[in-house]
Amino acid sequence: MRNAIVAAVIATVGFSSAALAQDITVGVSWSNFQEERWKTDEAAIVGALDAAGAAYVSADAQSSSSKQLADIESLIAQGVDALIILAQDSQAIAPAMQAAADAGIPVIAYDRLIEDPNAFYITFDNVEVGRMQARAVLEAAPTGNYVMMKGANTDPNADFLRGGQQEILQAAIDSGAITIVGETYTDGWLPANAQRNMEQILTANDNKVDAVVASNDGMAGGVVAALAAVGLDGIPVSGQDGDLAALNRVALGTQTVSVWKDSRALGAAAGTVAVALASGTALDAVEGSAPFTTPGGNTVNSILLAPLPITKANLSVVVDAGWISLDVLCQGVTGVAPCP
Repeated sequence: MRNAIVAAVIATVGFSSAALAQDITVGVSWSNFQEERWKTDEAAIVGALDAAGAAYVSADAQSSSSKQLADIESLIAQGVDALIILAQDSQAIAPAMQAAADAGIPVIAYDRLIEDPNAFYITFDNVEVGRMQARAVLEAAPTGNYVMMKGANTDPNADFLRGGQQEILQAAIDSGAITIVGETYTDGWLPANAQRNMEQILTANDNKVDAVVASNDGMAGGVVAALAAVGLDGIPVSGQDGDLAALNRVALGTQTVSVWKDSRALGAAAGTVAVALASGTALDAVEGSAPFTTPGGNTVNSILLAPLPITKANLSVVVDAGWISLDVLCQGVTGVAPCP
């Protein structure tokens, strides 16, 4: 999938050698580097830029919206030809978008939507991720008390995921088979905040919780820690990203599903599209792109990649893809394929 996207974009913009992009510099503004996956994304972006002969510069906002704005101003001042932005706060990023537009610099909204028609949106299908999470948890726990552990309220992805989850759960809610006994956003998507929120929900419900739809793997880790403290480790819990620790939890049985989004494909696509846009390709001329209607009523050009749910039944997929080694996946695990 990654190679197909990269090849299509290269074909569209008409360059096949590094020479045509040798004077291009792409700046990347990361919201933070605390989550395991961003290092994988970065390596894929750098790999695509290297393949095109383009240079890479970056800044880490360290989970600060104000620092991210300053970072982007600095990247613009350095003369970058395109920006890739992983937004810390999708609304607070507006001044940075204006500054980039004033400087004539194309912007890619990376993984997280930016409500601006000038931003090219590259992500996975987050509504489908939510559906996959809820589907796996509902199959494992068709009845009982559910907790919905949402992402950060500053990130549109949190609500995209929640919408997909609701689609799957609605019939069971309507029938009374399941009851949502707790629902909360999680500031910064941080595991510590998820753990604290889960502890509070457990206390409020006398620990009577049967399943947790957690929106990413980091938060799932915090949730599992809270559940383990009250003897509930092993109840169905979802996540996403294919974090190595989460995949190990899937093998161990303390997490039901991690929806895998191969960020190597996402990063490669972003790097290649950034070079294409910096080379003059129009937003709507990028091969494989399609219009995406945002919650705010804007239409942006986008590429949405397909996610894949990983459960005990298909753990071999991530091993065969070189995403995780058997040693890491199988730590403490016996009797679960592909673990020895």
